[in-house]
Order: sequence, then C-alpha cells, then structure tokens
Amino acid sequence: MSSSGTGSGTVNGGISFWYADDGLPVPREPLPGDASADVVIVGGGYTGLWTAYYLKEAAPSLRVIVLEQRFCGYGASGRNGGWLYNGVAGRDRYARLHGHEAAVRLQRAMNETVDEVVRVAAREGIEADVHQGGVLEVAYTPAQLARLKAFHEHELSYGERDRELYGARETAERVRVAGAVGSAWTPHGARLHPVKLVKGLAAAAEALGVTIHEGTPVTEIRPGYAVTPHGTVRAPYVLRCTEGFTASLKGQRRTWLPMNSSMIATQRLSPEQWARIGWEGRETLGDMAHAYMYAQRTADDRIALGGRGVPYRFGSRTDHDGGTRQATVDALYGILVRFFPSLAGVRVEHAWSGVLGVPRDWCATVTLDRATGLGWAGGYVGSGVATTNLAARTLRDLVRLDSGQAGPTGLTGLPWVGHKVRKWEPEPFRWIGVHGMYATYRGADRRELTTHSAESSRLARLADRVAGRH
Repeated sequence: MSSSGTGSGTVNGGISFWYADDGLPVPREPLPGDASADVVIVGGGYTGLWTAYYLKEAAPSLRVIVLEQRFCGYGASGRNGGWLYNGVAGRDRYARLHGHEAAVRLQRAMNETVDEVVRVAAREGIEADVHQGGVLEVAYTPAQLARLKAFHEHELSYGERDRELYGARETAERVRVAGAVGSAWTPHGARLHPVKLVKGLAAAAEALGVTIHEGTPVTEIRPGYAVTPHGTVRAPYVLRCTEGFTASLKGQRRTWLPMNSSMIATQRLSPEQWARIGWEGRETLGDMAHAYMYAQRTADDRIALGGRGVPYRFGSRTDHDGGTRQATVDALYGILVRFFPSLAGVRVEHAWSGVLGVPRDWCATVTLDRATGLGWAGGYVGSGVATTNLAARTLRDLVRLDSGQAGPTGLTGLPWVGHKVRKWEPEPFRWIGVHGMYATYRGADRRELTTHSAESSRLARLADRVAGRH
C-alpha cells in the first residue's frame, strides 16, 4: 500500500465510484433517424432530465426528446460529490447588477429547491440515499475562521435566518475535524447518491412519456435543429443542457470552461473509526480553504471526498472514463488524513474525475432566446446538484411563456434569466490563467497554515479578481 492508501485494490476511473456501487445503466437506443418534436433537449444529465420531466408534467401533450452522447448521467451528474445544497454561482454579481432584493429572491428559490428535489424523489419513489443533515463548513486556520464569520454574516444578509455559527467545541460535537476552530451550518442541504438520483429521474421522465436517445452525440445546434450522426431532430425549441461538455459543440469552444474536479472514496469504515470521527448527523462537509474540499459520509459508511486536481486540460479537453493522476489521489488522501488523522492507512477504494461548467464571470445562467427558440442553462461552477433543478423549472416556465401556454412566473423573473457573459480567452491564455489561479490558491492555503495569520492572502484576493469570480 502506498502512502496514499491506494494499491492494487483501488479502482481509478471507471466513470465514478457511484457507478461501481450501483452499476452501469442498460443502454437506451440511439436516435434511429430524422425526427421532430416540440422540444429537443441536448444532454441527459440533471439539467436535461429535470427539464424534460417538468415540461412533460406541465404539458403532457408536448413531444419531448432528450439526446445524450453516451448515457444519462455520464458527466457531472454521475460523478459529483452528492451535495444537494443551496449554493448558487454568481449571486453577489446579480445583486450588483439587479439589486439586493433580486438576489435575495434567487437565494430563496435555491433554499426551496433543496426541499423540491427531496419531495419529487420521494413522490417518484427514487431511492437516492437522501439524508437531510444540512451543510457544515469548517475552518481550521485563523484566516479561514475570519472568512467563515464573514461568510456567515453574508449569508444572513440574503435572508438565511436559520443558519448557525459554531465555535471549536460545538464543531467537534458534530464532527471531529483535527484543529477545527469553528464552523457554520445551514439546514438547506442534503447528502445523496448522485447515480441513484439520475437513474431514477431518467426513469420518471420516461414514465411521463419523454423519449430518451443515448449514444447520440449532438454535433451542432442551430435554430430549429439538433444535428447528430444518426439524424437531425427538428423542434421549435432546442435546449442546450451540456454543462462541462459544452465546449465540444460547434461554435461553443470558449463559452464555458470545463473545470476538472476529482474525488476519492474510502473503504467502509468500522463503528470504532466512526466513533473517533463523530459525524453522526451525516452533514455534507466542506472547508473555507481557497482550494476547497467537499465530502460526504455515504449511506454505506465510507467517506467520499473531492477537490481540484488538474483543474483544466489544454484546449478545453475532457476525459473519457474519469481516470485520475496519482498525484491528485495523493493530494485528496492528504486532505482526508489532515481532517481525520486517525484514518491514516485507510484504503482508498475508488478515485475518479469529471468536469463542471464555468462561465467567464462564474455566474450560473438560464436563457431562452425568443427569436430563435434556442435555450440553455448551466455554468453551475460545482453547485449543480440542486441548481439544475431550479434551472430546469425556469426553462420550463420560459418555454411555456414563449409558446403562450402560461404567463410569467416568479422563476422567469429571477435575475439569472437572460444573463449574458463574454467568452473565455483563447489558448494558451485560458490554460495559463486557470492553472495560475489554482496555483495561487494553493500557495495561499499553504501560507495560511504556516503563518497562522488571521488575514486572507492578498494573492488569493488578486486571483479572484483576475479570474472574474468577484
């Protein structure tokens, strides 16, 4: 066994641990030839499937076709950390652009979305190992504690009155992270099994009458058409729901950057090991580092933990099977042992990676161009497990509004609707910028650990500004 707890028993890639745990789906038939529909959705992840589900639920007579290049949940929807929580990318920017109250409405909608996903999963009989333990974010340096307190106050300003701030003792009562000096908890979060959710959602959409074609890559989207090697689907509305794989579409190379994120899953831990850690509430767990981590205690008592490895591949390339560099596995294992020293030597059973979509201004968006019938949603920057649901319901309402089936709703007036953003820089500037940004974040985290300064690194703040995150 190596120092990272990996050895011959570690599966590297194979899409994700979640598929190794629940099994690969039975393939659906590809598109058999040219077809027509009322709405064609490109992408069979959470966004596409939720959109299809809600459209068909609202208007059963609609002909809805989903086109997926591999199989539903092949991308981020089947590889993520299983964090169903109320974070939404770009909220502060929307507050500056549209006013604070507009951003509060967006945040309130996100808070409600966590409950909506849990409700629909229960109604549809989707057993996705959901546990509503909230989200606990810990600080283990003075600088992280300062950011944590500022973050907590900032969330209160957006109306989240039911969140709580804890000191070291209260944090340890929830989970015993080594050296934790404080934490913040919100009830608006849940742990789940991503693949069980995406499989159940696809089945629920099909039960409503949605047609799903897998093994059908879309090579081009244009008004009224989704073009594939198997045929072309014609529809008044063509909705792009491709998130981290958007760059593979014609003309979309620089629209959203495919940011890479990596994860490990440990062996099952014993009751004695859990007794040393705590974590009985099964909260989703994160930290306040600049290069942050995210983790969950799985239903079968493993720890699944993720963070940034190689953040971006030159030319917006994406991986195929989730294979992960050993250096990244070692780094994630180092975080695990940094949090829980008693787990030194525990075996890593699976490592994998996937991509998420990052717009140039780091703002999630939902848009329907009424002149062309082209729509899209995404740019979730890693917060997509819940945000996809809100985006899908918003796309549903925008389509129904444009087609005259319904009037404006509270969702169609949210500030992220119709947001426009410039494209990413061409290569090599894109690659240099992203790798430089994360190198700076990691350097800032190392400095905070060694200096014990309560002030966040000025270099990290500069990286935020250069990246367009704030």
